Amino acid sequence: MKQKLIKITIKTVWTGLIVALLGTFTLFQMAKRDAFGWFGGLPGLQDLERSDPDLSSELISSDGVLLGKYFRKNRTQVSYDELSPELINTLLVTEDVRFKEHSGVDLRSLVRAIIGKLTFNFQGGGSTITMQLAENLYKTNSDKKGSLYEYSSIRQLITKIKEWIIAVRLERSYTKEEILAMYLNTIEFGSNSYGIKVAAKTFFNKLPSQLDYQESASLVGSINKPTAFNPVYNPERAKNKRTEVLWNVHKYGLINKSAFDSLKDKKLVLNYLVESHNEGLATYFRTVAKAHLINWANQNGYDLFEDGLKIYSTIDSRMQQYAEDAIAEHMDSLQSKFDKHWRGGNPWIDDQNKEIPGFLNEVIKRTHTYKSLVKIYGKGSDSLEYYLHVKKPMRIFSWRGEIDTVFSTYDSLNYYKRFLQTGFMAMDPQTGNIKAWVGGINHKYFKYDHVQQGKRQPGSTFKPFVYTAALDIGWSPCQKVVDAPVSFNLPSQDPPTWVPQNSNGRFTGETFTFREAMARSVNSITAWIMNKINPNTVVEYANKLGIESRLEAVPSLCLGAGGDVSLFEIIGAYSTFANKGTHIRPFFISRIEDKNGNIIQQFVPDEREAINEETAYLMLHMLKGTIEIGSGRRLSEELKLNNDVGAKTGTTQNASDGWFIGVTKNLVAGSWVGGDDRSIRFREWYLGQGGRTALPIYEKFMLKVYQDPTLGYSKGYFEKPTKPLRTVINCDLYAEASNADDSVQYDVVKEDDFM
Repeated sequence: MKQKLIKITIKTVWTGLIVALLGTFTLFQMAKRDAFGWFGGLPGLQDLERSDPDLSSELISSDGVLLGKYFRKNRTQVSYDELSPELINTLLVTEDVRFKEHSGVDLRSLVRAIIGKLTFNFQGGGSTITMQLAENLYKTNSDKKGSLYEYSSIRQLITKIKEWIIAVRLERSYTKEEILAMYLNTIEFGSNSYGIKVAAKTFFNKLPSQLDYQESASLVGSINKPTAFNPVYNPERAKNKRTEVLWNVHKYGLINKSAFDSLKDKKLVLNYLVESHNEGLATYFRTVAKAHLINWANQNGYDLFEDGLKIYSTIDSRMQQYAEDAIAEHMDSLQSKFDKHWRGGNPWIDDQNKEIPGFLNEVIKRTHTYKSLVKIYGKGSDSLEYYLHVKKPMRIFSWRGEIDTVFSTYDSLNYYKRFLQTGFMAMDPQTGNIKAWVGGINHKYFKYDHVQQGKRQPGSTFKPFVYTAALDIGWSPCQKVVDAPVSFNLPSQDPPTWVPQNSNGRFTGETFTFREAMARSVNSITAWIMNKINPNTVVEYANKLGIESRLEAVPSLCLGAGGDVSLFEIIGAYSTFANKGTHIRPFFISRIEDKNGNIIQQFVPDEREAINEETAYLMLHMLKGTIEIGSGRRLSEELKLNNDVGAKTGTTQNASDGWFIGVTKNLVAGSWVGGDDRSIRFREWYLGQGGRTALPIYEKFMLKVYQDPTLGYSKGYFEKPTKPLRTVINCDLYAEASNADDSVQYDVVKEDDFM
């Protein structure tokens, strides 16, 4: 009887074991095939080969420096070779000490975890690194859910089965080293850092290859609870967790007891900086580029924020830094002068230099805060006014650094509207490559881009386009004109005539050559040319040279008052002179690669012949006059020594806008300075002149460029045309030729040729 009972028991056990094995096998097969739609699908073999998580796209400078990233989750891949041994060791003893021995599923850990749950004596999970990777990559608990997921008691079992299956597949498809790297690339470490490379930079400003045991323990310890064990926000809990991880490192013989004691008591030194679009180089440029890249990605079937694209820009990181430094140095000083100039008063004034009443009340209506409150409370409500005036803690910008204060929305507007803004751009005229782009004084607090987005009246920087039209028709830089009033008939306006005034309000009666007149920015002579060739011709030439904004064909265009243009357009147009008459539209992306380094698209600049080579050279000769005898004379002698520099300053009416554009043989750069609103300006015109507000930025930038021989931008002279000039530019010879008899063969154009 006893033997029979034993046989029955053995038979029952074997039957149960066989049933269990068959049941498990069947269950796994059903999960693999998603039988009856109960389990949800599994990734196929192709998905395993494309197992990268969402990756940040990187914007890279022409000299190989990372300028910034575009991401939803800030993640950048690393390979196993880029991980320090200390990091690998710390990860393994903490998360999966038998990682190198199992094939994706660690049965010993799994049994321990099951027994622990049944006995309420939990001593660690059963998930291996490969199983965790499976969940991170394929979201087995959230994606591809089957109908059985509705039952919470079954859902966890199905999730684990899926992780086991995927883990085994991963182990078959990848090496152990690749799996470790993939795992560390998928982990969230807190503070918007996804993946070990971003985490190492965020918390320690290091590469993963540079992490020591202490730093590795801090990061590995935060894997399961990145917020709870964040060393910045929860330093004590993070330190305790770090000690726990370091003990494992000691426990498995990787460090001795004295090293453990030293490390656990050592203060963790952080170098913490969360990457954002407001930090680092070229913040304005990165924002402008993003809009173009999103459009490109949509047209070409890519996701800018997840596909890990490598975007190579034309920006040079060194020149970008010099531009940002030049702006910071000058605008800090200029702002101090502006504040002293307006001490005790408000800088928003009308044409009679009187304060504009209710200025802030009107401007605040353009703010996002005002519009949001109107949607909630309605216009004119007491609640609207209350919330606009309620004070709250905030951090504000200053040239001395950020300041914590208590401001209302009105206080904030009143504070920020007093700042002068700027834009700066530099480009290579022969290639069209933009080398530096600064859209404002601080991207975090002032988002508006003053290089391409912002457009203002160009003032006298537009005059070279008027003179170009004259020279291209055949006039000489040496043509003389008297500084006298020029009257335009405007029959449909009141008054029906317009007489442009010079900046000093006087007409001298002196005779100036074209070159002298442009250098000294004599308005009457530019008006005289406009009166001869008509505004439509000037618009045509401005468009050919690179001005894309709408211009009005009106007489005032000769003084730059016929339409708003961007700094981007002006510099592109001036580059045509330095490029022998060929216009290249400024561009800033050279090529885009996929995450594997395959070139997706290479960009070619858009170029066309705008004017002939001789006219372009004559304009360079004209622009040199600004530096030699005109408003650019204050430019540094060091810059002018053994160097051809052409330039033009520009100052709009009432000095609302100050401009300076400089041209050398291989670099064209320029800046604009003014208030966000045109009414914000200096009271005295001479204080707001482009030669005072904008020129110093160019000067500081160019000095820095020439002091860096690694850039390849050396001094030199403008290249002469390949053919001899048909027009005399030595004005003494021109005068002789003009007075000589007809037998002297000089190409001298008479005034009648314009009629």
